[in-house]
Amino acid sequence: MGPNPKMKREFLDSTRSSPFPDEVLERVLSLLKSHKDRSAVSLVCKDWYNAESWSRTHVFIGNCYSVSPEIVARRFPIIKSVTLKGKPRFSDFNLVPENWGADVHPWLVVFATKYPFLEELRLKRMAVSDESLEFLAVNFPNFKVLSLLSCDGFSTDGLAAIATHCKSLTQLDIQENGIDDKSGGWLSCFPENFTSLEVLNFANLNTDVNFDALERLVSRCKSLKVLKVNKSISLEHLQRLLVCAPQLTELGTGSFTPELTTRQYAELESAFNQCKNLHTLSGLWEATALYLPVLYPVCSNLTFLNLSYTFLQSLELASLLRQCPRLRRLWVLDTVGDKGLEAVGSNCPLLEELRVFPADPFDEEIIHGVTEAGFVAVSYGCRRLHYVLYFCRQMTNAAVATIVRNCPDFTHFRLCIMNPGQPDYLTNEPMDEAFGAVVRTCTKLQRLSVSGLLTDLTFEYIGQYAKNLETLSVAFAGSSDRGMQCVLEGCPKLRKLEIRDCPFGNAALLSGLEKYESMRSLWMSACNVTMNGCRLLAREMPRLNVEVMKEDGSDDSQADKVYVYRSVAGPRRDAPPCVLTLSGL
Repeated sequence: MGPNPKMKREFLDSTRSSPFPDEVLERVLSLLKSHKDRSAVSLVCKDWYNAESWSRTHVFIGNCYSVSPEIVARRFPIIKSVTLKGKPRFSDFNLVPENWGADVHPWLVVFATKYPFLEELRLKRMAVSDESLEFLAVNFPNFKVLSLLSCDGFSTDGLAAIATHCKSLTQLDIQENGIDDKSGGWLSCFPENFTSLEVLNFANLNTDVNFDALERLVSRCKSLKVLKVNKSISLEHLQRLLVCAPQLTELGTGSFTPELTTRQYAELESAFNQCKNLHTLSGLWEATALYLPVLYPVCSNLTFLNLSYTFLQSLELASLLRQCPRLRRLWVLDTVGDKGLEAVGSNCPLLEELRVFPADPFDEEIIHGVTEAGFVAVSYGCRRLHYVLYFCRQMTNAAVATIVRNCPDFTHFRLCIMNPGQPDYLTNEPMDEAFGAVVRTCTKLQRLSVSGLLTDLTFEYIGQYAKNLETLSVAFAGSSDRGMQCVLEGCPKLRKLEIRDCPFGNAALLSGLEKYESMRSLWMSACNVTMNGCRLLAREMPRLNVEVMKEDGSDDSQADKVYVYRSVAGPRRDAPPCVLTLSGL
């Protein structure tokens, strides 16, 4: 089911400005997989613009208010796959009102009319109701892929509607959502003749699921490649699932309790031994040294190991990593300590991505954790590292300089020193030289998160050297408006700027007048921006949406939280009373 080919031909003929054949254009465009590349070629000329419209089947929308669904449907008539993002990232930290918006339903209503052939929908930080999921399930007969990441507003009833009506579903990926977990009975809603599932992820659901229904589903779906279950699934149940699906390439386990008998342990080990294609492993809730060896049969092929729900100590991690010579990506909790990270450096020479999360970010008296020593050890042993997210409580300028000297190919460097305003703990100096070393050395840097005691010098370095930077996150940093001005003036590829609890005010905000239309968004909260400054920005840049989120009891003249983004759809109509939309239109 799709658009009328005759209608397409008539449209292209009526708008043609040169005799370049349609078939050649469409063949060329079919070779472009990146949405950025396709957007770029559409600007070459009118023919390319029209051909790109009629050949594009996937659209990525980084902000659901940057465009309307009606405009998207007019621009791209044959879309089968949509990726749609909603709330600002700081909603993850409860800085955005719960009823802020980003409702997916208006999009679905338009899609049902214009794209009845829609097959894939990937949503991030969108508001999704059960009614929307049911609408999706019954209005798109060829629907195949649903991914919900950090969404809220729905329950397992909505998942039941998807399971009941989406007869061709291949992927159901539910990650880190604010879901009303009513019951695990939704898995029994898949019809008994349903066999098409390739990806099933419900790792972050809390309630027990109907295991018999899950086992039958996994047994029927012979093409299932990704299975990530929640912690209600015991090791005994996991063994039965692995027997049903030895073809898995990605596995998220359940809980590693209760204890197994000797026979059960041997059966689980045998089941893992049959999983010859497994390259990604996650879950491992409550895993202990007693049962980690059961994983050894699959470790030699692992490229991604996610231990971010596993409170491992250094020796336990070291024992596991000795079995994982091909690891490219590793996520751990800081319970592994510096000794655990030394094991990473010793055993993972191919590592490209490391994320170290805090086990308890709010406990300031915590005795475990990681320091600069662990990070430095990783940098000596993992020279291919190009992505890092590192939560720690202390750092030094010299350590960061050593790290980037050892690993100069960083594209993503996200250092989070958890105590705001923390200086170099050895010299008591600001951390300016640390991030100066990062931006000078890592010329491919695209994303940077800065933390610690920082003056405007850090931002001068960023503006001077970070010429490929696309996303910058700043918290509790800077000395004056000059810091933000340096970034806006010096980073030509900047697309997202996220700032909280910094001294930047109106002069800093208004210094970006020439920049904001080329960016996706600006976020500023707990800064020194006023309502008058925001009104002036909206007046000078009428194609921007300038939103101010007010808190109860706050100063009427202050702009508590400011969200600025470009939009071809104009001001949105669904803003709640606590969100003031300023517009110069």
